[in-house]
Formats: sequence, structure tokens, C-alpha cells
Amino acid sequence: MDHLKKRGLELPLIQGGMGVGVSLSGLAGAVAKTGAMGSISTADCGYREEDFLRCPEEANLRALRKEIRRAKELSGGRGLLSVNAMVATRQWADAVKVAVEEGIDAVISGAGLPLNLPELVPEGKAFIAPIISGGRAAKILLKNWSQKYGRTADFVVLEGPLAGGHLGFKASEVEEGKAKSLTALIPEVLSVLQSFEEEFGRRIPLFAAGGIWSREDVLRVQEEGAYGVQMATRFIGTMECDASNAYKQYLISKGKEDLDIIHSPVGMPGRAVKSPFLEQLGLTGRIPPKHCSRCINSCDPGTVKYCITHALISAVEGNTEEGLFFSGANIDKLQEIVPVKEIVEELFS
Repeated sequence: MDHLKKRGLELPLIQGGMGVGVSLSGLAGAVAKTGAMGSISTADCGYREEDFLRCPEEANLRALRKEIRRAKELSGGRGLLSVNAMVATRQWADAVKVAVEEGIDAVISGAGLPLNLPELVPEGKAFIAPIISGGRAAKILLKNWSQKYGRTADFVVLEGPLAGGHLGFKASEVEEGKAKSLTALIPEVLSVLQSFEEEFGRRIPLFAAGGIWSREDVLRVQEEGAYGVQMATRFIGTMECDASNAYKQYLISKGKEDLDIIHSPVGMPGRAVKSPFLEQLGLTGRIPPKHCSRCINSCDPGTVKYCITHALISAVEGNTEEGLFFSGANIDKLQEIVPVKEIVEELFS
């Protein structure tokens, strides 16, 4: 924990990365300014660049540099800034390298096991942290890092089954309520971390994520042994969130009954809001992509059920007919738009 505090983390809070375009420099910079850790999602972060349709790779990396630099300005040098980089994306390695070049404080990586992340982040340049869904994934990854690179995680994010977006559980487990709860997963992962803490002679802080909303939620997971929390959905309801106002208002209008578990082209189940787009997909079985931005490693544009990039860009721009809107399980609590500072003060003051 001391290594995080020495680097500038004043509060045990990470704002979860939300793509496409929901958490960029505006949100991440505002969160960091409170003394917490802001997070920029690298997923198609260049969607607003003029050449995105022609050259998505170049547009994304150029935009990532801009977003990191702007977030640093907005943070006023306080707190920490991270990128959330999805392993499943084709640009994962390049995005991580660019973020490190720009002086990012931490690289948080999920949507797959970031087995070779230490190769991309020279020791001492930035913190490395995986997003994991249980003890088994933690053990596989940290054992690999230890044996292959002689390194371990600087912290871990444990994402439980109530999180929004892509989930590290089987769809049936989440739908049937059979997935282990976050509070059951925390001691399981802490047990795994202990052996690596002993090996490397320092603590590996655990940040609990998925269904975290209130100060009581924070205290509950800390009592279980978590160092802090990662929160995403609640930060959608902020003035500084980078999504359009239409996006925010659409989510504010929804309740728990409007959520569903979907199958994503990323290859993982995800929690999202029932929408006209998903209704059409259910009726037709496939919405052929109009354009390919070459985002996901495993995607075949000729057979994929839908283009997740188009659906997420439509959402962030407020297109409620064609958008895919990810959300955590606490969507019913999202009722107003407030400053980031107000949320953080409520949680930790």
C-alpha cells in the first residue's frame, strides 16, 4: 500500500475504465484531482478523430496521447492516472506502450489474462495490475509473472459478478445467481496473494469492484480485507463523465428490470441495458457490421453477430436506437448528475 501512497494515491478508490469514450480525460482527470485514481479506457478512444474510420489504429494511439496529457492537466498533479486496457483488443500492446511513454501511473488490464504485461511495462515505469474474477485466475497469472519475469502485481482489481460491461464469469453463473459473491471472492483471492506477498516482500493491495456504490459498501469490503474499491457505474452520473448527456440520461431512466446479460463479440458475457439494439438483435440474430475498425482480436466481420465498436460509439453519442449501453447492477441508484467531487466526499469525508 505504501508504494501507492508514495506515488500519490490519497484515497483507496479507482474509477473503473469505461469504453468506448465514457471514461476519457474529463472523468479520469477529475477523479485524480480528488486524490483517487482516474482511469482512461483505451478501447477505441480515438473514435472522435477525423481519420478514425480510415485509420483506426493511428487515430486511437494519437487520441490516447492527447487524453493522457489532458487528464494530467485536469488533475493538477494530484492523485494517480491509469489506463484500462483490454487484452482482447488488437491494439492492447501498442496502447499500453503509448501510455507508458506518456508517463501513465498505472496500467490496469482485463478482458483476458494479461500474461505478458510485464514485457510492455518496464519495472519502475508504471504500476501493473490485472483485473481478475477469482483465486484461480489470480494464481495462474501471478505464477506466470513470477516465473517468467520475476515480478508481481502492484495491486489487483477483483471484479465480482455485479459489475457492468464484460464479466469474467460464465453467463449461466451470472444469470442463475450461481457466481460467487464479491465478499466470498475477496478471502479466496487474498489467500492467493499472500504467497506472492511473501515471495516479493511487500503487500499487494486488492481493490474490490462490482456492485460498489456507497460508503457502507466500501466499509463492507474493507472489513473482508480489501484495501479499497473500484467504482464505474456511479461515475456515469457525473458532470465530468465524457459521455454525452443523452447517454447519461438514458441510463438514469433505467432500473434493475432493464438489465440483461448479453453475449459480446469479445468472447465474454456482459451486463447491459435492454435496448432497441438488443431487441433487434434478438429478433434477427445478427446485425452485420457496416464497417470494421479492427478492434477485437477474435472478431471475424463476416460472421460476428454485431459490431461492438459501432454499438458502443452509438451509445456514448446518445443514439438510443443503435447503442449498446453497459451498466453495473446498481443502475436503479443512478438518479442524478453531480460533480465527481461530491461523490468522492460522500464516500470518504
